[in-house]
Amino acid sequence: MRISVVLTLYNEERNVADLLDSLVVQEPPLEILAVDAYSKDRTVAIIKEYEKRYPTVKLLMCGGKRGKSRNYGIERATGDVVAFIDGDCIANPFWMKEMREAVQNGADVVAGKTIAMGLRSWEELERVELNYKGFDLSFPSCNIAFRKEVLDEIGGFDDWFITAEDIDLNLRAVAKGHPLRFNPRMIVYHRLKSTLYGFFKQAFWNGAGRKQLTMKHGSMWTRYDPLRMFKQKMTIWSFTRLAVAMAGYLGYRLFGERGPYSKPR
Repeated sequence: MRISVVLTLYNEERNVADLLDSLVVQEPPLEILAVDAYSKDRTVAIIKEYEKRYPTVKLLMCGGKRGKSRNYGIERATGDVVAFIDGDCIANPFWMKEMREAVQNGADVVAGKTIAMGLRSWEELERVELNYKGFDLSFPSCNIAFRKEVLDEIGGFDDWFITAEDIDLNLRAVAKGHPLRFNPRMIVYHRLKSTLYGFFKQAFWNGAGRKQLTMKHGSMWTRYDPLRMFKQKMTIWSFTRLAVAMAGYLGYRLFGERGPYSKPR
């Protein structure tokens, strides 16, 4: 079973070599499609070095939002399965082996365990889960794989989304009858933002993406589990992240895609 791995990259000079090192040693057969959004640093030069050394690595160029870049990779993928991972991640050596076994055992969509790396207080922050038909839709697209035929059926990512395009894709897959299976042995290590600005910026845009979900699919409030959210470890960081995300949510509701919400990527 051939797997195509789609990476979406922008200014990942510091991280892309570690990511590619973790992918070229994965269980074959595979192809690695590195979709760069016209980085302004040395990201492209580094990918080209790997492209020369490893026939499995291919550089693609596509600007715009993450959904558009990922769709560009999907269209050029030749594998039976398409997996997604981000530029600030590192794949466990058995990542693809576990993914392949899950699909061979009947999974149409399989999400893995994502381990955060960074400031300890930020590592402990949990995802805000969103449930639909008994499945958690909030598994991120930095560690998830789909049968190619499923992506063709549901039309890939909706590139209207600023963020939360992965949640939207998961929702549409489940709605079409493709359960989302979780494999805790399919592991990816994800670097967290290293600055306060990056941390708050990410929270803000995640809030805007959650508002986009409600605009497309209707009210989502009944899909959250308030009891589970209450049981999460509450810290100053979790409260602050929630406040900034709500600012993004309410701001998008008021301004739509105008002003600061015209973010191209």
